[in-house]
Amino acid sequence: MLVLFCLGLLGVERAINVFVPIYYKNIGDYIVFSIFPTIADIVISIIYFITYFNAWFGLIVFVCMTLYLTLTIIITEWRTKYRRDMNLQDNNAKSKAVDSLLNFETVKYYNAESYEVGRFEGAILKYQASEWKTQASLAFLNQTQNLIIGSGLLAGSLLCAYFVTEGKFQVGDFVLFGTYIIQLYTPLNWFGTYYRMIQNSFIDMESMFQLFEEEEEVKDAVNAGNLLYQLGKIEFENVYFSYVDGKEILKDVSFTVLPGQTVALVGQSGSGKSTIIRLLFRFYDVQGGCIRIDGQDISKVKQVSLRAHIGVVPQDTVLFNDTIRDNIRYGRISASDREVEEAAVAADIHDKITTFPEGYDTQVGERGLKLSGGEKQRVAIARTILKAPQIILLDEATSALDTQTERNIQASLAKVCTNRTTVVVAHRTVNTGVLSLSPPLGRHEELLLKGGLYADMWLKQQQVQDSDSSSDTETKDRKSEKLQPPATSAGH
Repeated sequence: MLVLFCLGLLGVERAINVFVPIYYKNIGDYIVFSIFPTIADIVISIIYFITYFNAWFGLIVFVCMTLYLTLTIIITEWRTKYRRDMNLQDNNAKSKAVDSLLNFETVKYYNAESYEVGRFEGAILKYQASEWKTQASLAFLNQTQNLIIGSGLLAGSLLCAYFVTEGKFQVGDFVLFGTYIIQLYTPLNWFGTYYRMIQNSFIDMESMFQLFEEEEEVKDAVNAGNLLYQLGKIEFENVYFSYVDGKEILKDVSFTVLPGQTVALVGQSGSGKSTIIRLLFRFYDVQGGCIRIDGQDISKVKQVSLRAHIGVVPQDTVLFNDTIRDNIRYGRISASDREVEEAAVAADIHDKITTFPEGYDTQVGERGLKLSGGEKQRVAIARTILKAPQIILLDEATSALDTQTERNIQASLAKVCTNRTTVVVAHRTVNTGVLSLSPPLGRHEELLLKGGLYADMWLKQQQVQDSDSSSDTETKDRKSEKLQPPATSAGH
């Protein structure tokens, strides 16, 4: 987790500079103080036995050491697939557990507790089976090493005992051989352990190394400068973009948002409205055409400087598992508590927060699960208000709110967006501000006169609203009838 945190905050290059020297320092310690001395000890022992005993003893030591090292490397390489599969199954089991816990409401909605328990149990069983293979292969490696060491010691001891019976060696030579070989095998065992540990470490870090090799989707151009904000004019010129090859989301899109104007992008779901917001914020780079702010191509400026001037209220608000105060303060980390509360007032959530037992210190839970959809969206709006950007992007900013709250926040947003360039994404048609529908482009009244998709959406929306109004009127009439006293006949 520490490595991933470094990758996120410092970047890949800085994380490499921090982590890799520490890792390779440990490997260097193993090599200098363990592996090199062990190899030197083996060479010295072979020379010693050939010189003071005979060539057979040197051959026994050489064969045993060679077999030991060779089989250790071969078996360790062979068992890496089991280690890799064990890591994969471990990650799979943990991801299933986290996924089901984070989405516990959905699990309970469909009475799927048993299903989720079964899925997790199946993942655990697969992990245990893979772990057993890993441990069994490790036991096989250790037994093979012990067999080679034992065979070499047995062969050398029998040969030495034979020479003692022949009178060529003394009993002390037999003791010397056994003691020397046993002492030699101890660091040799550590050699095998170090190799296995290094191999396992590389396997465990494969995902991290793959992350190092991952290319950034959006990179700052070489010698990119800062965005020089002037008035806030936004230009889309013949923009092409697709998430998947062969399926274009935006095709030859061109429009201009003048400084201080509010433009709404209105269209059906999947028509690319939110994609325009992401491109303007440079979550992706366009595949054709150009996006400019004050005449500057945003692909030629630094992302940090671009995003510093833009505030976004997303459709799907995700909060940190922290207090409401800190979640709002995320819009501007240096903001004071008073500024945070003023932003909450502007977002029409201050009064609601004060009703909580802990007020602004209330924990919102994982992804803000302790707050309603409307409350989360208002916190996101407060964030943007606190950031006070020159350009504001609203992606269905009031979609999760009731009618009265929506009107209150729209009034607050109108004040915030005054004299600021604003782009609004909406699934419903609106009758205020400048509207952009690609194609066509124009104001609300102009687009109604032109007919087409926008006029059709407006007509359907009005029909739904009229139907809702009729239903409300009928409900009120029925209630009033129930409240009136029953009529009485004359003469009674």
